[in-house]
Order: sequence, then C-alpha cells, then structure tokens
Amino acid sequence: MGTKSKFTIPNNFVIVFWIILICATLTWFLPGGEYVKAADGTVTFNQVESVPQTYQIFTSFFAGFEKGAGIIIFILVVGGAFWVVNSNGAIDVGIYSFLRRSKGWERFWLVRKLGVNNVIMVSIMIIFSLFGAVFGMSEETIAFAVVIIPLAISMGYDSLVGLGLVYVAAHTGFAGAMLNPFTIGIAQELSGIPLFSGLEYRFVVWMILNVALLIFILSYAAKIKKDPKKSIVYEEDEFWRKRFSEEKSHVEYSTPKTAWIAFGLSMIALIVFAIVYPTTTIVVGKTQLAPLPIIPISVVMYAILCVLSLRKSVHFFILQLLAFTIVYLIVGVMGYGWGIDKIAGLFFAMGILSGIAIGYNANELVKQFMDGAKDFMSAALIVGFAGGIIVILKDGKVVDTILHGLSSTLGAYGKIAATETIYGIITLINLIMPSGSAKAALTMPIFAPFSDIVGISRQSTVMAFQLGGGFTEMITPISGVLIGVLGVAKVPYAKWIRWVLPYIVVVVIIGALLLIPTVTMNLSGFEQNIHLAK
Repeated sequence: MGTKSKFTIPNNFVIVFWIILICATLTWFLPGGEYVKAADGTVTFNQVESVPQTYQIFTSFFAGFEKGAGIIIFILVVGGAFWVVNSNGAIDVGIYSFLRRSKGWERFWLVRKLGVNNVIMVSIMIIFSLFGAVFGMSEETIAFAVVIIPLAISMGYDSLVGLGLVYVAAHTGFAGAMLNPFTIGIAQELSGIPLFSGLEYRFVVWMILNVALLIFILSYAAKIKKDPKKSIVYEEDEFWRKRFSEEKSHVEYSTPKTAWIAFGLSMIALIVFAIVYPTTTIVVGKTQLAPLPIIPISVVMYAILCVLSLRKSVHFFILQLLAFTIVYLIVGVMGYGWGIDKIAGLFFAMGILSGIAIGYNANELVKQFMDGAKDFMSAALIVGFAGGIIVILKDGKVVDTILHGLSSTLGAYGKIAATETIYGIITLINLIMPSGSAKAALTMPIFAPFSDIVGISRQSTVMAFQLGGGFTEMITPISGVLIGVLGVAKVPYAKWIRWVLPYIVVVVIIGALLLIPTVTMNLSGFEQNIHLAK
C-alpha cells in the first residue's frame, strides 16, 4: 500500500537557487537590452545582444557576496551585539520591571476609568511595537511570549491576547517601521537614498497601524474577558492555567565591579565625543534645526541614569546602554549622516561594553558574540545568495529588458497603480520569503530603478517594500519565528490563521491606502530625485 508523500516547504536558500536557475533560463530566451542616459539627462532603451548564463549560476553567489558584503557584516554584528546584551536576561528584567510597576497605576483616577488591564495591554503593545519599528524585534518575541501569555491569562484573557501583545505588536511595528535597520536601512541603502529619510511620514504610518492594532486586540480581549469560553484556544490554554496560575519572576540583582569598569570606559569615550562635537545640527526632512549641544546633554543624562541603574543591578545598566545606543543611532543618522558601517560600529561597542559589564572574559565575550552572529547567519548569508539573482540578470543583459517591460505595462496605468503593484508583489513574495533582508536584496535592485522609469520616488518604493514585507509574515508557515512562537504558546496554526487573518486583511488594505499619499502628496523625504542627494 502506498504512502502519501508529505510536502516540505523549501528552505529560503532553495527558493533563491531555483530563482537563480529561472533567471539564468530567461537569459536564453529574453532579448537583451539596456537603458542609456544621454548628456541631456534623457534615458532611452536600446536592444543589445543577450548573454546566456550557464556556469554563472555557480559563480553568481560570489559576486552577490561581494555586492552585499557591507550589509552582511552589518547583520552579523548587530545579531552578535544583541545576543550579548540579553545573555544575562537584561531585556527580560526590563519587561518584568515594567509589568510590576504598571500594576501600581490603579491609584490614578484616569487609569481606573480606562481600566488598569487596558492601560497595561496598551503599554505593552506600544513598547513591543516600538521595538519592532526601531530595531526590528522578531525572534526575541518567542522568549517574551513565555512571560506575557501567563500574564494575559491571569488577567482573564487567553493566549491569543498574549501573542497579540507581543508577537502581533512587534510585527505591526516591524511593518510600520521608522528606524528598523533590517528593512528600511537595507532597502534604502540598496536604493541609494539617504538612510532613514522620510521619517516623518513613517511615524504617521506607524501610529495609524497601531490604532488598528489596539482596536483589534482590545475589542477581542474585552469579548474574552466577558466570557473566557468564547476563546477558540480555551482548551489549549488549560496548559497555561494549570502551570501558570500566577506568573512570578525571580531575578538575582547584582552589580559586579566590571559593570563600573564598563561605565567608566563608556564615559571616557562619550566625554571625548562631547568635546569634539559640542553642538549638533539635526536634519529633519527639509528642515535643519539650530545647532544644539545634544551630545554633551546626552552624556550628562547617561551618567546620571547609569549611576542610578548600577546602584540597582547590572541588568538596568545594560538597558541604559541599549537605550542610549538607540539615541546615538538617531543622532548619528539625523545629525551626521551615518551609514550602516558606523551604526554597526555603534552596536559592536554596545555589545563589548555589555559583555564587560556582565563580567565576561575575552573568550567568553567572543563566544557569546559568535552565538548571536550564528543565530543571524542565515539572514546574512541569504543576502549574498540573493544578490546572485540580480548578478545573473545584469550579466545576461536582461534586467533592463524586464524593467522596460514592466514600465511599459504598469506605467501606463499611472503612478498609483505602479506603486500598488509593487506593494502587491512584495506582499506575495513575503509569503515564501519572510526574511526582510533577503527580500531587500532580491527586489530593491530591480524596483528602485523601475520607480525612476515610471516617475515615482524611490522612497515610495521603499515604503511599498516595507509595508508589503511586514503583514503577511504573521501568517506564512515559512516564518520560523511564527512557528516558534505558536509552539511556545501551544496554539495550533489553523486556529491562529482563523484568528489573525481578519486583522491581516484590514492592515493590508490600510497599507495600500497609506501608499497613495506617497505618490499624490509632496511629503518630506519622498521627492522624486531624493536618491541623488546621497
């Protein structure tokens, strides 16, 4: 008797390799072509002889790694640094501390009026949404789910609410990101536009998406609070009700001498920077603010907050390191035009200081950093492999042919239609390739010049990539983070889809509507030729 074969979802690397094979095949059948820019600035398309690709499918990876070397190193450095930061549970301690303090809000009249539980849930969602928007929190939500799900159930909700507070919130923030280096940073770098430009409108997008998030989670939570048995995971949640009737955390607070050493080293470096850069001119879109003593002021604040943190525990000192790393990232980008190399250096310094503060010797620090880099290795490698796709198309002289074909068809329907089409394509690609960095490496080298041809800004294309690459990650079974977090929560995939799909449909529609102003309005950072300013 025969057995049914079980379908296995292909790995991202398998998908990329098949795409490379398909692209190599196209070079044998598509006519060659290239765009030529004349002295007066006009661009024309000319047919040329194609160059069929054969053995290049095995050498394109090398060229892809060369092309994406900076981004690959950046991903590995950031991954290693974050691993060191949370190696002693510092981020966990921060979340625990917040949850404990939030329970004391009952003494305030407004909080009692709104509902303490509602205020707590909104606060948690905003925090995790910010984490997703600022530094692309994703995998970390698996660990936090173990903390937040018991909290949600103890407040009278279910595990789906717990996942909404952490996983859905982080990925909503990821989609509406403002400073996420893994999506916006890489996509803008590949598109040749200033890093983190267009921040103002992205902040508006983030707020609108969070309104949708809060309405969805709070309305569902209210229904479950009224009748817990209406939850579709009521039976599965029996595991949590038995094991975690009351969530408690036991953290051993201490401040080793090495934490004070790390503080001293960081203060020396920051004081030097404050002397060298006494004032900073912040550029917000088209506006340049008057020179301000931002770095000296931040150094004073850093010193005060770190001393207070060190008197409590090294965990809180590391949280200050993380907070001020993000502060200096913003100052560096908006005040000094930092690229990913300097941002990577900033995170690298944060990782080293965190390791010293914890008390790691050199070998232990390297091991922790390597463990983190190893965790991000797949995301880094896929950038190089995906870079081989555009190499095959360019060397085969067919990439401009494809762009010309797209511009001839989509461009005829108008700029809005072209933008929405890019958004739809990215949304579909995200179902089979949820890695943000991989999608950027695959799509931006094609869609960025395409946007020039049809007359939309590259910033609009990056926005379409950002939104299209965020929502469907919450439903694709290819996402290791989704499968991992559902496994931790004991939530069946089918029930998860049934619950979250209406929300996904709503935010996908909202995303499509939010793209329209990037084409029809004169938004700061969305000018047609902003990429030429870099």
